[in-house]
Amino acid sequence: MVDPAGGHQRYRPLPLELSSFVGRRSEAREARKALSSGRLLTVTGPAGVGKTRLALHVADRLQRTFPDGVCLIELAELRDAALVADVVADSLGVRGPSSGPAVNVVIGHLKADRVLLVLDNCEHLVDACADLVDALLRFCPRVHVLATSRQPLGVYGEHILRIGPLAVPSAENVPAPRSLLACDAVRLFVDRATAVLPEFAVSQENSAVLARLLRSLEGVPLVIELAARWLSSLSLDQIEQRVRLHRYGLLTTGSRVDPDRHRTLRGLIDWSYELCTEAERLVWRRASMFSGGFDAAAAEYVCQGGGLAADDVPGVLTSLVHKSLLFYEQAGGTVRYRMLETIRDYGQHSLAAEDEHGRVRHRHRDYYARLVRQWDAEWVDGDQVAWVDRLRRDHANLRAALHCCAEQPGGAVTGLRMASLLDDYWGICGLHTEARYWLDTLLRVAPAAAPERASALRTAGWFALLQGNVDVANRLLAEAAEVADRVGDRVEAAYVTHARGMAALFTGHHDTAVGLFGEALAGFRALDSRRGKIFALFSLALALGWQGDHDQALALLQECLAGTVEVGQTFWRSYALWAVSYVEVLRGAPDRAEHAGRQALQMHWQLDNKLGLAFSIDTIAWIEHLRGDPARAATLFGAAEAVWDRIGAAPGYYLPFAGPHDEYLQRTRTVLGARRFAAAFQRGRELPIEQAVDYAVAARSPKTPTSPAPPREPPLTRRERQIAELVAAGLNNREISDQLVISRRTAEAHVQHILVKLGFTSRTQIAAWISAGPPTG
Repeated sequence: MVDPAGGHQRYRPLPLELSSFVGRRSEAREARKALSSGRLLTVTGPAGVGKTRLALHVADRLQRTFPDGVCLIELAELRDAALVADVVADSLGVRGPSSGPAVNVVIGHLKADRVLLVLDNCEHLVDACADLVDALLRFCPRVHVLATSRQPLGVYGEHILRIGPLAVPSAENVPAPRSLLACDAVRLFVDRATAVLPEFAVSQENSAVLARLLRSLEGVPLVIELAARWLSSLSLDQIEQRVRLHRYGLLTTGSRVDPDRHRTLRGLIDWSYELCTEAERLVWRRASMFSGGFDAAAAEYVCQGGGLAADDVPGVLTSLVHKSLLFYEQAGGTVRYRMLETIRDYGQHSLAAEDEHGRVRHRHRDYYARLVRQWDAEWVDGDQVAWVDRLRRDHANLRAALHCCAEQPGGAVTGLRMASLLDDYWGICGLHTEARYWLDTLLRVAPAAAPERASALRTAGWFALLQGNVDVANRLLAEAAEVADRVGDRVEAAYVTHARGMAALFTGHHDTAVGLFGEALAGFRALDSRRGKIFALFSLALALGWQGDHDQALALLQECLAGTVEVGQTFWRSYALWAVSYVEVLRGAPDRAEHAGRQALQMHWQLDNKLGLAFSIDTIAWIEHLRGDPARAATLFGAAEAVWDRIGAAPGYYLPFAGPHDEYLQRTRTVLGARRFAAAFQRGRELPIEQAVDYAVAARSPKTPTSPAPPREPPLTRRERQIAELVAAGLNNREISDQLVISRRTAEAHVQHILVKLGFTSRTQIAAWISAGPPTG
């Protein structure tokens, strides 16, 4: 990904400015100056005054100043102070199995980087944000922080930029139209007004009423934008009269401790609410339960009832978009909606006032519990890349649902089931610490006799093991085995046995691991558990390969790969292919290892599985050493270490992997010499991750394997054939995603699958294959 400045964008791009930035020139200038002379700037001010907009505008203008990137961390939807550092780590792409505090992982990632972090909406998490920022400023000397909050963070060295309402026209006299346009509030109103009424302009005839209106609005940007939108259905005079009358009532009957501008903001949103139909008010209230956005299907489930049919909800959403109370964006082939935080807060208060909060919160929880069950049912043989993308988009809603489960009587069992079923999602995203947080929290409040405890304990034990907490893992797994045995859950008992095998493998007890994996595999075969069988075949093969039984390991991996092909599995297929490369390296066959290793790396990239990327890039470094290219090996070792660091892990966490890693690293250093090795290693460390993947995959054409190779896949599926034809027609991934109404990442994944299946390395080869008239299967 390339940023506008011509460098490499390490983090998600800042949101695009969908409307022009009006006013705030002096504030923007002061903000840039503060961040050039200091390292912490907090923009403070009341709700609706434009703190976020100013911060994003300043951050965008400073991107060239921070060569290692600008990263936005959105905190408005977060309610758990304990997860602030985890959210920052996730936004940075620093996800992984580290069992230490997330703040340490973030510090380790940023310790040498010149980065600007934008922490947006800190006011409800001030203490946690202050602790995090203080640590970052102390231990990351090149990190700068731009925060927005309704109150300062109180951190040493903080520069506070207080922003208030925009300047409004004077009440003493009515300036001429041209002079009126020198006022920021007027220019903002006109800019937004012409978006809905292109012919609107300031004139001699309307300047007086416009000046009165903007004085009534008191320069609050959010209120000005809402009022300007009403020009699509009301005249300027009508808007001014209603605002004046409504505001007068509020100022004489409202709270006397709030500043006028707060009451004005409340008054204008009150009026927007009253202008809505009953159906629009109902959807506004209920949709405020969502965190981080939602799609129409979620809104239909959560917002229906009370005289509103599910089929009517999409039309109401469109009406709210037209009134600027909702915004929408295309994401993954679907439309997603979001509310400004101030509008959402109003909806939440209205929901409580109507005594609906508890019921709607439960509807929200139930919808996402159902979504997680659907993910689990479709995960083995569904579109895994699309599913991971979907859950990532709804991560804030999943958090909100789990929070509800932990707080509400009787909800803990639902939460245990959700957190356990998300095990592969937590793993792919590297959210091991967050997985432990939810599982531990829910286990504390769930009934002791609940059968769901078995799966939750086993999942918590698995993530403890991945974090290197072997003693904790063994304790949790022992308790899980006891619960599974007590409730007679044979499938869960097999999974627990498998997890105990992994604990043995990670601690060097090979024979014990092989025995436990064999027992688990027999159980999964007897129960006809496809998912469990694939998992156990992979693990048993890994253990046997490490023991030196390479032929048996490869035979098991062939069966494992055949199972993943049968169901279209990407996640475990990627790991099984990596295991083939691992075993082939152990037997000294780099040419055979290379083909599977590069396929595995491509699949890990499709899933954005950082742990898988680290394993694969590291193993390809071993292959390059064995093939006699130590310079490339050193570069790839450096690239792999950057990924290991990014996820807070290291090869030493995984004993079967640590030995070969250390051996080939040392051999490469010896061949090159310390100076040449260090230079190549550093070049690899500095590669952006997408370039590291390209370097590992594309630099050398894979050779045809001459040993047991992954089984031939069947001809292209109908969807893959369709996409191959679009590639042949010259469409890029974005155009394919638009035409087929799928996400861009899904389109990319399909193209990569086609390349892997056909043994190609370029889209041109796909086009030639289509032109030659391949069999359709």
